[in-house]
Amino acid sequence: MLRRLLQPVWVLLAIIFLIEAWLWDHLEPIVARVVAAIPLARFKQWLTERVDALPPAMTLIVFAVPIIPLFPLKLIGLYLLTHEYWLTGVSTFLFAKLLGVGVTAFVFDVTRDKLMEMHWFERIYDLVMRLRAKAAELVDPVKQRIRELIAGNGEGWSSRTLRLIQRFRKSVHEAR
Repeated sequence: MLRRLLQPVWVLLAIIFLIEAWLWDHLEPIVARVVAAIPLARFKQWLTERVDALPPAMTLIVFAVPIIPLFPLKLIGLYLLTHEYWLTGVSTFLFAKLLGVGVTAFVFDVTRDKLMEMHWFERIYDLVMRLRAKAAELVDPVKQRIRELIAGNGEGWSSRTLRLIQRFRKSVHEAR
């Protein structure tokens, strides 16, 4: 009984986790292009050399640093939301979230080899990758069901409704 009640919660958490993973995968190349466009080639080279020279524990600090300046920006977004500045608050929070994920993905790409030298970090990374696979496995049936509903290929009420909407749209287009 409890398992059945918790199923929607697990699916929601899996969806949130997969959204984060999707953002990570898609923002990292964008941030890399933006960083490549910055005319500070010597600074970027210097930073790469410094990360390579650091011990793994110090590299962890370099990996964690981008989170620190973005945290107050998220708090500002939440403050704006509490004072009913909905659009500004959501925009600020989403901007901080997207920027944080993108920059963290870029910094992780630079520091990954050093971080993986720490066995505990490698175990956590493997756990996160297993959780990501499990989340995808949990959400795949939901995604498939949504695709079926959108396609309208079934016999349920939603499929009939979608077919009716499609027929109506077709008749409107033909009438023009």
